[in-house]
Amino acid sequence: MKFLLWCILLVLCWPLALGALVLYPLVWLLLLPFRVVGIAVEGALTLVWAVVTFPARLLRVI
Repeated sequence: MKFLLWCILLVLCWPLALGALVLYPLVWLLLLPFRVVGIAVEGALTLVWAVVTFPARLLRVI
């Protein structure tokens, strides 16, 4: 889908399409640390949720 949209942009405005082609990897590299932080925060919140709900799961089994 992204490639098809890029092809349409290339036909309509090729300088903008080539600029997007060059800038996309740079933007991806800039956003990479935020993705790593997001994965770490999600893991920490999942761990906290598991610890909080552990007693309820134990009582449900018994």
